[in-house]
Amino acid sequence: MKRRVGFTKKLATPPFILVAGILLIIGIGTVLLMLPVSNQNGHPLRFMDALFTATSAACVTGLIVVDVETTFTLFGETVIMILMQLGGLGFMTIATLIALLFGRKLSLKDRLILKEAINSDTMEGVVRIIRKVLIFSFTIEGVAAIIFTARWSVDMPFFKALYYGIFHSVSLFNNGGFDLFGNSFQDYMGDWLFNVIASILVISGGLGFVVLNDLFEFPKKRRLSLHSKMVLSVSGVLIALGAIVLFVFEFTNTKTLGSLDLSHKLYASFFQSVSTRSSGTSTIDIPELRSATQFFFILLMFIGASPGSTGGGIKTTTFLIMIGALFAMVRGQKDIVFFRHRVPQGLLMRAMTIIIITLGIFMVINMLLLTTEDAPFLTVMFETASAVGTVGLSVGLTPELTEWGKLIITVTMFIGRIGPLTIAYAIRPKQTKNLYRHPEGRIIIG
Repeated sequence: MKRRVGFTKKLATPPFILVAGILLIIGIGTVLLMLPVSNQNGHPLRFMDALFTATSAACVTGLIVVDVETTFTLFGETVIMILMQLGGLGFMTIATLIALLFGRKLSLKDRLILKEAINSDTMEGVVRIIRKVLIFSFTIEGVAAIIFTARWSVDMPFFKALYYGIFHSVSLFNNGGFDLFGNSFQDYMGDWLFNVIASILVISGGLGFVVLNDLFEFPKKRRLSLHSKMVLSVSGVLIALGAIVLFVFEFTNTKTLGSLDLSHKLYASFFQSVSTRSSGTSTIDIPELRSATQFFFILLMFIGASPGSTGGGIKTTTFLIMIGALFAMVRGQKDIVFFRHRVPQGLLMRAMTIIIITLGIFMVINMLLLTTEDAPFLTVMFETASAVGTVGLSVGLTPELTEWGKLIITVTMFIGRIGPLTIAYAIRPKQTKNLYRHPEGRIIIG
């Protein structure tokens, strides 16, 4: 009986519930996409293709093995859009919305799960933050949908433009990576209005809801938390660096930026830098990028978006803490300091754990795909980084994957969205506290 109770308690932990929740969403999405009504030819979609697409949508990745526009009906596309919304906001956020609408009070356990879901360091005000998350999300998506509708109604019938506006607003804000144009947004490379609105959507979704809440309250409080300062700083640097690298490396490549005028080069460089770390949409032909640029994109995808956001990767703050540790070591300092605040040793250990686990997963997936797929090493590495970081950019390998390759990438997208550390917490054995410490030893390194 004790063992059974212990097992039940393990299942009730916040990390396990989050993992189970996303699996449930993927399962329902797979079944819906397999229905004949979801497929334009009226036949059920193959199980592996449905599972892959549902996982890609729920894990807000955007990698596809079938063309969305020519494969799915309006019903199927709507299922994908809902999966992206659920995957981006998180099923616990949506569950909280339903509970609040019905006037149900949240228990301590509910608040613990919400704290885990939005990567907050405290339960204080977590429900208030969730309310704002929902308001931010639906307001930003709604305004963007209206602007997109007005823009695309020039190119297509109004109701089609309205549908496209809603779908792509959801996709871009949730960093979903799906599109209905067939070539991502390459037709709008030089459209300043699209580039501005799409970039705002991707950046807003990738900053994280805690940062959005801080920015919303900044006019009243006149200050930002250390977390928000770090996220905004590193995000700005990475966006600028990505745009500069793409602009310089592809300036003379006639297959990407080389044949464009200066303004179009700048638009494409900025948007692609914004999109590469989380969104997975593009305005240039990704397979035609030079190898050096593709490799740099792999690094950006590995870093990913920020904690508590709709994006994946090791997260910007994890990357920044490790850079801080590097500089502290080189300068002979014991503490990692950002904005006159010292980083706790526990956070450094957590950052190292995330990077090592993610890098381990990245290497294992690369080796597996190099075994199952007949493709160049850089191509395999690019698709793996895209799946691990839940980005969705592709150099063309994903549609050609074998059945084993599809399964491997499906599992990788799931791990990337949940986060390797969350999965580790969900399945780890019960913690035991040591009553003693071993003596310190000396080891030579370097």
